[in-house]
Amino acid sequence: MNKKIRNILRKKNKSKIVSLTAYSKNIAKILDKYCDIILVGDSMANVLYGLENTHNISLENIIQHTKSVKKGVKKSLLVVDMPKGTYTNKTTAKKNAKKIMKTTNCDAVKIESNNKNDYIIKELVKNKIPVMGHIGYTPQFKKKFKIEGETFFKAKKLLKEALLIEKAGAFSIVLECISPKTSKLITEKISIPTIGIGSSSYCDGQILVTDDMLGISGFYPKFVKKYAKLDRIIEKAIKRYTRAVKLKKFPTISNYLNGPKRRK
Repeated sequence: MNKKIRNILRKKNKSKIVSLTAYSKNIAKILDKYCDIILVGDSMANVLYGLENTHNISLENIIQHTKSVKKGVKKSLLVVDMPKGTYTNKTTAKKNAKKIMKTTNCDAVKIESNNKNDYIIKELVKNKIPVMGHIGYTPQFKKKFKIEGETFFKAKKLLKEALLIEKAGAFSIVLECISPKTSKLITEKISIPTIGIGSSSYCDGQILVTDDMLGISGFYPKFVKKYAKLDRIIEKAIKRYTRAVKLKKFPTISNYLNGPKRRK
């Protein structure tokens, strides 16, 4: 088993797991200093490409962005979302997961559950491909964005789903938009770490879309906390640049390649 995965497993009930998304080397390099897990998420469909949902992001898109992210990662566990339609059966899933692992040198793949594809996880794990599961609100399979697991019956169903994913060999599970009570139940009942997004602090760790928490995505559901208003900082810098260009204050002689050397 991957050493990084073993470290994640050891954090269960001991230390909170910090996770964020990345789609490029420059962001990944910063996240790598602080994150236990970096996810190259299919959320890039919305965040980078402006698509309505995550359904049309391609395997090639995911692979190219992961290659970039990998250049900025040294210590974090690098997990990659398998896009919708790339794991419809065991053969397809194995072929595409192997392609992701081989071409990007990532550490694991993530698969969203549709409550009947745990056999896919089992097949991948059997072929030495580490898998992170994902239950609750699963954007690849569900259209309506809502809280999951609020009734006893729904909570029981989610717990059963989590246990099947654990049994299949996944090393962790993302719990998305699951009620606090049910998140707590699942986290206590399974032996692998749970990573929450909109699912309370009872989970073993948390993940957010980096662009959301930095305040540059324009999409801020209630479970997101903006730790910066980066959009304002970027806009301010661009305004300064625009003004400098229009007033002929940039570039100056100090910016010329053959100009005077800058003091260190």
